[in-house]
Amino acid sequence: MTLESKVDALFDVYIGQDKPGVVLAIIKDGSVIYKKGYGMANLEHDIQITPSTVFDIASVSKQFTGFAIAKLSFEEIISLDDDIRKHLPEVPDFGDKITVRHLVHHTSGLRDWVQSMVLAGVQMDDVISFQHILKMVKHQQALNFKPGQMYLYSNTGYNLLAEMVQRSTNQSFTDWTKSNIFNPLGMSNTYFCDNHQMVVTNRSSSYQQHEGKLYNAVNNLTALGSSSLYSTVEDLAKWILNFDHKQVGGDQVIELMHQQGILNSGEQVNYAFGQQIGAFKGLKIAEHSGSWRGFRSHLIRFLDQMFSVVILSNYASSNPSEWTKEIAELHLDNLLDSAEINQKPDQAVQTKKSVHSDTSSNLTSEQLEKFEGDYYSQELDTTYSIVAHEGQLIAQHRRNDDIQLAYDGDGFTSDEWFFPHIYFKQDNYGRVTGFRLDGERVKNLDFTRNSFQSKTESISISRRDQSVTQRPN
Repeated sequence: MTLESKVDALFDVYIGQDKPGVVLAIIKDGSVIYKKGYGMANLEHDIQITPSTVFDIASVSKQFTGFAIAKLSFEEIISLDDDIRKHLPEVPDFGDKITVRHLVHHTSGLRDWVQSMVLAGVQMDDVISFQHILKMVKHQQALNFKPGQMYLYSNTGYNLLAEMVQRSTNQSFTDWTKSNIFNPLGMSNTYFCDNHQMVVTNRSSSYQQHEGKLYNAVNNLTALGSSSLYSTVEDLAKWILNFDHKQVGGDQVIELMHQQGILNSGEQVNYAFGQQIGAFKGLKIAEHSGSWRGFRSHLIRFLDQMFSVVILSNYASSNPSEWTKEIAELHLDNLLDSAEINQKPDQAVQTKKSVHSDTSSNLTSEQLEKFEGDYYSQELDTTYSIVAHEGQLIAQHRRNDDIQLAYDGDGFTSDEWFFPHIYFKQDNYGRVTGFRLDGERVKNLDFTRNSFQSKTESISISRRDQSVTQRPN
């Protein structure tokens, strides 16, 4: 069986006209050696995926933003050590300097807008504009951590980088990237989307599956810098080849794009200007994944072998990051060592313990009732109601589904990715005054309890007040 036949065999499941699918390009020794589409770009109109089909490549977009910042830094228009408030004065002063470099390497401490917006009740098929994201940053009241203290992926940081490019060049981000990257490389079907209603020729629809049925995954996002880049594998192959011939950017910019971040402690992180720098079975790689609505993408470059793979998909259940490595194993078998492949992300998720297997059963109904009330976040301008029902604590929101909370001895947890762990706060009288939410990309988010008091607290306060009035002089 030829290598091409082995690649085709990986995607046999997509051959046919009843499923969304994938498209890939393989680049080796300075040329595209294989490109092919599998499955359907649009199920409603029976349009097949081809190498010219346009996809939203989601977070693979970040390396183009990284390139923009690297190029502008060498042109001395932006310094990597600039305080971001020099360019974006509306960003709150958190008491610690956030630099451009912090944004590039995801070490800024800024909250990720995706989790913040879902917490606020925004649905992922709502219209989410670039301006919505920038406004959210203006209302952030605290950082997840001190800038440079740790690495934590933040889409928000890359949105701010895009806005920085716009203000420092007096061009729209869409126009700057077109004139400085896409046009010089001949990437004629690649552009950042700054209007979710724009007409995109040859654009693929995106799909997700629910209870065995396929549905349209509506995409109304314009997140310049972090996502919302439309492209094809043919165009992305031209981008990949530029890392070798350096036609656009030159040696210095391309070299800087591989410079990894350094924490305050001196520890190096593996993120560099929109790319993850690491190794796969002993070979050095630069890679990045993308995921938004039904779109999935992955681009991987083997830095010393002049070998790269890019895969784009319009199906939420697909796994391009796994497939790119399987293809690499087929083509680089004689170079790969015998190291075990790291545990796949979906396997890690499967090991997560469901909180619904436990309850809040360790607390009495009276203990649970003291947490009841409405809790407001000024930062997100949103309210959650905490109610006790049949021995269970539940968080309710006007737009999100009810969230079941389980007591873990320290705080309460849930199965919802955006509402994973909350800690209730009490005053000196033992009254609950609010809670703090800690999530994967949003930490230390405070909610303040409104004046409402639970029945248990009302009784205890009333008894305490009575005892005070009955004391002798």
